[in-house]
Formats: sequence, C-alpha cells, structure tokens
Amino acid sequence: MSGAAPSAGEAAGAGAVGPAAAGRALTGTGGDSARQADAQVTAGVPRLVIPTPSGRPFTQADAVRYAAEPWLVFACGRYEGIDSRVADEARTRMPVDEVSLGDFVLAGGEVAVLVMVEAIGRLLPGVLGNADSVADDSFAPGAMESLLEGPVYTKPPVWRERPVPDILLSGHHGAIARWRRDEALRRTARHRPGLLARLAPEALDEHDRDVLREAGFPVDGEGMAD
Repeated sequence: MSGAAPSAGEAAGAGAVGPAAAGRALTGTGGDSARQADAQVTAGVPRLVIPTPSGRPFTQADAVRYAAEPWLVFACGRYEGIDSRVADEARTRMPVDEVSLGDFVLAGGEVAVLVMVEAIGRLLPGVLGNADSVADDSFAPGAMESLLEGPVYTKPPVWRERPVPDILLSGHHGAIARWRRDEALRRTARHRPGLLARLAPEALDEHDRDVLREAGFPVDGEGMAD
C-alpha cells in the first residue's frame, strides 16, 4: 500500500490515510484479481497486517505464525494511520490483524513493516544457515518463550584480555545447555522480570529456582503465573 499522504478530500481527519486512497490500493486483493493470481499464490485470500500503535503487540509467536502464511499483505499508514473503515471493509474479504511494535509512535508504517518482514523472513526455510538456531532465540516458542537469550560469544577465544567462558569451550553439550539457560534466566530477571511472571511454576526445575533466587526474583509461586 502506498504511504503517500491523502488529499483533503480523502481524509476525514488531518494526517490520516483516507478510505478512497487505501481502498484503491487494496482493490482486487482477495477478489477477482486475487483468484487470477492464484497460480502464483496458492492461498485464495491474503492476511492483511496493519501496523498501528493501537494494535495488539507483535511478538515472536506472531512472526512464527506469519511465516507459515502463504500470503501476507501489509498496509502502511501515515501520521494518524488509516481510516478505520478500510480495516472494517477488508475484514469482509480477508483476515485482518492490527499490530503494534511497542509503546511509541512513528510517522509512518513502512519502518514497522520492515521490522516485521525481517522477523518473519528469517524463519522461512533456507534463509538461515542453521534452521535449528532459532530455537535458542529470545521469545522463541518452547523453552525460550518467556526468556531473553543470554550473552553471545564468537571468535577469538580471548579478545582484549576478555576470555570466552570456559564452559563454552568444554565440548560438554549438556553443561553448555545448562549454562545458557542459567544466563537466560539471569538476564531476563535483570532486564525483563515481567516476562518471568508468565512462566508456569512447573516449567522450572529446582536448579532454575535457585538461579532465580540468587538473581533476586521471587519463586515458589510468588509472582509466578498460576
């Protein structure tokens, strides 16, 4: 969708993309022209994603879900966004998601879409050299869903007299996995304690609880999800 500002005749309020401009951009999406394009896109209709500060938070789980979609369309508003009637009308023809990148406001939706495309695109088959590496990402579904990834180290083993932790050079995969989880718990407790509050108590073993106690985070049911 074009990010150009609408004319006065197209917007009921100053600085919003009006229905005429947005409607023209979406004309045919999910309609006859979409069926004609079905040879190229296997889905009958796309999913329309509208970035807006008033939407629900965009998460890693959304990126995973969108990566499985065969057809996505992004609508970029400007200034005050897009006339609400556009989303209402689009919902009669296709699924529509209004999502937000956070508690801040941009001049337009283009940058927000670039962020989402980056998050989604790296999950597509063949994009990453090691597809299994996404399982260790912050917020990745599974064990990391409510955790931040711990510190990352590369080569050389010593840089400016700062060595890579010995455990990461040990070759002991079980110990390395334990260290990484411990560091993820500590970093999350330090930077995003609200995420830990989402963890179900049964998702933590006794070692996890000891790490969190040392980090000053309440465990044993206090502050943890019920």
